[in-house]
Formats: sequence, C-alpha cells, structure tokens
Amino acid sequence: MTETETNLYDVVVLGAGPVGENVADRTRAAGLTTAVVESELVGGECSYWACMPSKALLRPVIARADARRLPGLREAVQGPLDTAAVLARRNWFTGDWTDDGQVDWIKSIGADLHRGHGRLTGPRTVTVGDKVLTARHAVVVATGTRAALPDLPGLAEVRPWTSREATSAQSAPGRLVVVGGGVVATEMATAWQALGSQVTLLVRGKGLLDRMEPFAGELVAEALTEAGADVRTGTSVASVTRSDGTVVVVTDTGERIEADEILFAVGRAPRTDGIGLDTVGLAPGSWLTVDDSLRVTGTDWLYGVGDVNHRALLTHQGKYQARIAGAAIAARAAGTDLPESDPWSAHAATADHESVPQVVFTDPEAAAVGLSLAEAEQAGHRVRAVDVDMSSVAGAGLYAEGYKGRARMVVDLEREILRGVTFVGPGVGELIHSATIAVVGQVPLARLWHAVPSYPTLSEVWLRLLEAYRDN
Repeated sequence: MTETETNLYDVVVLGAGPVGENVADRTRAAGLTTAVVESELVGGECSYWACMPSKALLRPVIARADARRLPGLREAVQGPLDTAAVLARRNWFTGDWTDDGQVDWIKSIGADLHRGHGRLTGPRTVTVGDKVLTARHAVVVATGTRAALPDLPGLAEVRPWTSREATSAQSAPGRLVVVGGGVVATEMATAWQALGSQVTLLVRGKGLLDRMEPFAGELVAEALTEAGADVRTGTSVASVTRSDGTVVVVTDTGERIEADEILFAVGRAPRTDGIGLDTVGLAPGSWLTVDDSLRVTGTDWLYGVGDVNHRALLTHQGKYQARIAGAAIAARAAGTDLPESDPWSAHAATADHESVPQVVFTDPEAAAVGLSLAEAEQAGHRVRAVDVDMSSVAGAGLYAEGYKGRARMVVDLEREILRGVTFVGPGVGELIHSATIAVVGQVPLARLWHAVPSYPTLSEVWLRLLEAYRDN
C-alpha cells in the first residue's frame, strides 16, 4: 500500500456521466476547483449504453419507415436494413467504447479526473484507491442507475440482456424476447425487429408506455405488431432457463417461448450501493432524497443529482438538475443565501415536478411534457383533455401517406393554461419543445392563439388543438 495522498478541492463529483460532467462544468465556470471521479468510462451510461447508441440504432429504422410512407420513394427502400452498417455507425457514436475525447473535455474545463471507485468515507471526504479527496463546499453524487432484474431463480445463469447488452450487441439475435413495456423495452423491440430479430414483447400490464396517455402505448403496440413483432400484454414471466444456447421462457399461463436472447427492461435501481452512504448516515443502495437545489435532505454539503434522486430518470432532466446544482453550489460557496420564494430561479429544479418532457423514439414517436389527464386529475386540477387527429394537419399528409397520430393537450380550466401535452406520430419528437415552453411558461391559451404555426408543418396541430378547445 502506498502512502495515502490527500487532495483538497472545492467540489468533488462522483460520476462522470452527462450529469457529473455538467455539474463540473458549472462549478468550474464559477471558479471552484473540481475533482471528478469515475470507475468506468467518462461519458457514462448515456454515451455508451443508453441514449446515444440506442438512438443510433433507431435512426435508420425510423428513416426507412418514413421513406416507405412516401410514394416515389418507398419502392427504393423495400429491402432489409444493412444491419452490419447500422451497428458500425452505432459503434462510431460510442467511440468504440473508448472515452479519450470526453477525458480531453474534462481536462479542457480545468477539472481533475480521478479514475477508480470512489466512496464517501465521512463528511466532505471521498476516497479513491489510495487518494483521499476532501471537498471544501460540496460532494455531488451523480452515479446514475443500473438495470434492475427480477427475482427469478437461476436468472444469472441465463445471462440475460439488460439495456447495456441491447444497445451494444454486435449482431442481431434470430429470436429476441423483450420483457417490459416501458421506454427501453419498446425502443429496443422497435430497433431489433427492424434489424432482423423476431421479437416477442411480454408486458405484465395492460399496455405499453403506461406513464403516458393510453393512446400512446396503443399506437406504438399497433405499429410493432404491423412490423412483425409479437406483442403480448397481461403476460408475466414465471421462469427462464438457457440450455445449449437456447433461452426458454415459461409465462404465468404456462406457455413456453424459445429465443436466442432475452432482454429484461423492467426498471432501474440506483447506483448508490458501495459508495459509502453509511458513513454519512444514509442507507446504501437507496435513492437520495433532495430539495429543489438538489441538496440531500439533512445535509449542507451533499448533493444527489440525476437518476440517483429518482425525480426524473432522463438524461436531459439530469443535465438540467446539474446546471441547477452547479449554480446552487457556487452561490452557497460565495456566501449567498438562496431565495426560497422564487420557484423559477436559477437555483431550483422546479421543472422536475410537473414539466418534464420526454420523447420515445419508437415508430411512431411518442412525445409528452407535463401531466397526463389522469395525473392532472389525481393532482386535484380541474382539467379538460382536448384531442386532435394528427392527420387533420396538412403537414402530416405531406410528411407521410396514411399518416397516423394523435395529439392531446390537458387544459387547466381555472387558469386556462396547459398542464400537459402529448403527441404521437412520425416526426413528433421535434414538436415537444414548443409544448415544453408552453407548459413551463404557463402561457395563457389566449396568448397561444397569437403563436402562429408555419404552414404546412406538423406544428399546425397547435391551431387544430386550440380550435377544438374553443369550439367545444
């Protein structure tokens, strides 16, 4: 054992994914010395096993689907995708799972990178191997989440896929069982079905994407079925085994399904075990409870940012929290008292509560921000849902022949603002930011009348929604 080296910083960040990187960027911009600790690849889950590789897999799938909806083009794209080329492009986006470029970026902002497993060993103290890092002002836990697996006997011997294997596989399995009905399950079912796998999707609940409006999951399930996937709702896995390379799944009804691989996409668990939470009075492996400045409840120096706080398990929302936390840390380090009366200040992650946007990159895409109708009603708001068929918009007909989609806005009847908006259909992911601005800005519907959508675009659905609200 070498002599322990002690390093003093203003801020120590555990985790160098997008969230940790953004915290470090903000604290360094404020002039605070910052250390970043990472045990795997700098860039984290999003860069190598989630957002970037999954969307690289899906983009050719969606582009081909859109092309097949256009007369004059569909005839040219009837063949299968070049799976090897798609996977090679995916590999490029991950840097072939090397992090040199992101390491250089950490250095460019003036932060110090410490490789290895970091763990708290007391207040404001993080140990990495033989190094002890001490923080004057803040330690930030930005270690993210890992895939959760069900408690099935012998599952480890089956060697199931999680989201990591699903986004990094170097060939398409002939038969793939996907267990789950959420974002990872639907996106990976979409991708691998198009890349040559025969996908069977097993969903325990009544439908897909159950955190969105019900019609989102219905339209995605319909499209997956049309693409050749076998979608089974109300179905649970009772057991799974692997013999001579073949996975055998037995459902709760006793049905037997054989496959080459099985992907479990049934939830996430926080990466907070083994990082020394017990040394500061917190439970190892737990989600971190934080206030709106992302400071862990009961402390004045520990912050939990991104997935670990369970507020919104989305990369873009974690990066938003990182900007808020960085600003809050810098302000407190300068001796500034943060105002509690301004929920929309630079130091409060208010959008986490009722203004979270998300895009599911299936075919069709599903995009939503804010509250669903059911969530708004459960929150006690007096609301009304306004629905429009996306095909009523001229831009939809130009976008694709036989365009299928739906839009909904959830209107607060007392304030006449939007509590939530959902779009489902090809290309709607690019619509969601306009809805996010309307929800976060609490823009009155009377003012939205004067936000004129360009013709002929998909955005004209806003006019149809406002007309439907006015006329009914």
